[in-house]
Amino acid sequence: MARALKASAAVMTILSASWSNPGRADWRDDIGTFRVGIVAEPGAGGTVPGLALLADAYTKALGMKVEFVVARDYAALIEAQTDARVDYAVYSAMAYATASERCGCVEPLVAPVDSDGAIGIRSVLLTRDGKVPDLAAMEAYRVAMAPADSVGSLLPLAGLAAEGVKVAENASFLTHASSTAAAETMLVDGGADAMFGWMPAVADGQPEVPGGTMARLEVAGLSKAALQVVWTSGLLRYGPHAVRSDLDPEAKRRLTVFLTNLRSMTPDVYDLLEQKHSGGFAVASPKDYAMAAAMVRFVSGNGR
Repeated sequence: MARALKASAAVMTILSASWSNPGRADWRDDIGTFRVGIVAEPGAGGTVPGLALLADAYTKALGMKVEFVVARDYAALIEAQTDARVDYAVYSAMAYATASERCGCVEPLVAPVDSDGAIGIRSVLLTRDGKVPDLAAMEAYRVAMAPADSVGSLLPLAGLAAEGVKVAENASFLTHASSTAAAETMLVDGGADAMFGWMPAVADGQPEVPGGTMARLEVAGLSKAALQVVWTSGLLRYGPHAVRSDLDPEAKRRLTVFLTNLRSMTPDVYDLLEQKHSGGFAVASPKDYAMAAAMVRFVSGNGR
């Protein structure tokens, strides 16, 4: 903890030059207490480890009082931010898209990155030994996919719908396996001619990184040469840290500087805030969540 607090001082040096300017304090007076909303991990008993340390780091970054509000689930968090009871929320991709679709009053600041540079995932339609020649022929074959209503199912269906390809979740050529691993087994054993899987996605201009379904199938015994990618969806970026759009620009700037430097300057605090993706935070924009919005519309029936 001492190391984290010492390193935190380095972040504050970046911001402190403007703290002493009285003209910049108005927005803090208007807000009073800055509230950060976060959802506890399942089974955590409604608590988040290290809240005091997190609140202290945000307080130093903004130069004002910060409180964390732990929501019982994303639905409660969305309601709190759209009702302006929290100023800032840590979302999944679909939770952010739901909040944005509901009120248009939120915007992403940053999103986490994996240590290998991946910023999210894409759905892929994989076939073995060229059995499915192209997307147009898909309905004539047996296609395995993840369980219904899971991300592994919703992402490809919404991605196809966004491209004008309408596929019902209960289409006869689709087989929803009991798990993603079970769908992979179907392709390996010949129970399916193709499957919808996933691949890591990187920022534009960056080299692709290994992993995802193709890597898992190779481990299961299929050679890379035997697998072909028939179709790839748009990007589903990892969930963002989002603020209300009416938040003062100076507060947005301070938060962005704080978060994008957090992993390098205060790794202990970063690990408390982000436990799944270890590559730090990068700036995000609303367009990064177009696919998440398409998934929300698909679930609501507008894209089905």
